[in-house]
Amino acid sequence: MLFPDYRPRRMRQSEAFRRMVRETHLRVDDLILPLFAIHGKDVKNPIPSMPGHFQLSVNHVVKAAEEAFKLGIPGVILFGIPPKKDALGTQAYAKDGIVQKAVRAIKDKLPDLAVITDVCLCEYTDHGHCGVVEGHTIDNDATLDLLARTALSHVKAGADMVAPSDMMDGRVTEIRNALDEADFSHIPIMSYAAKYCSAFYGPFREAADSAPKFGDRRSYQMDPANSLEAIREVAMDVEEGADIIMVKPAMPYLDIICRVREEFDLPVAAYNVSGEFAMVKAAAERGWLDEKRTMMEMLTAIKRAGADIIITYFAMDAAKEIKP
Repeated sequence: MLFPDYRPRRMRQSEAFRRMVRETHLRVDDLILPLFAIHGKDVKNPIPSMPGHFQLSVNHVVKAAEEAFKLGIPGVILFGIPPKKDALGTQAYAKDGIVQKAVRAIKDKLPDLAVITDVCLCEYTDHGHCGVVEGHTIDNDATLDLLARTALSHVKAGADMVAPSDMMDGRVTEIRNALDEADFSHIPIMSYAAKYCSAFYGPFREAADSAPKFGDRRSYQMDPANSLEAIREVAMDVEEGADIIMVKPAMPYLDIICRVREEFDLPVAAYNVSGEFAMVKAAAERGWLDEKRTMMEMLTAIKRAGADIIITYFAMDAAKEIKP
């Protein structure tokens, strides 16, 4: 197919033609909105590095969830900021923990909204790591029971899905067994299967107060240089019982999303992370980028790469753009 017999511009000359031949369609149904829950009442603490996002007390979490639901967004994912932290992250699996309270409140008001909970310890530990610490080493196996207890406490509170983000080996099996033994075999697991040790998480760590107090997370999160390892990680989580597999971050790892989509037949999620969001916001504030066009191009690229689900801080803004 060569010029002049083939003229690709023929199908680009009008919006009607462009719509007819568009290959990738971003839908509101593709989006999940992250929310940060904190104790207190009428609390709405701005997150400076994430304009438009806040640490929200439960009453405001419900309001934000309700707004998302009205826009047609099918689900939210909850992160918690506890009133106190300790070495074992006990507030993560406390019956009256902040995420547990937020889940109950959302499900009471919005029973048809899917409530997903992030399962990790980093927001709850005083050292800021995602697992039990022995000296300066993260004890993988000692962490598994605490993750399972956290997931089970979220589900008992009413969570529709749990999403382990810790990257400990074997945690999907541990959580799946704990849920099944407690008669929650119907609850799905969305695994952060290929989660990279990325510089793009900075604003999130401010939002969730979860920066490690020593070292970094390279001993459990993936090396950004690796791709074959991602396939092995995803395969492990699939075999252990994951129902949805996630790649995080999204934009710098579109190649990984594409490979995962090609090699596995489970739904694929991608996390459009805080740093990606913050860069667009900062550039738009300076007039360097058109925020709406950049947002839509970014999310469409993630969908085009193969993601079925996109967790994004742009969820509500994108939903407003997508809806006629």
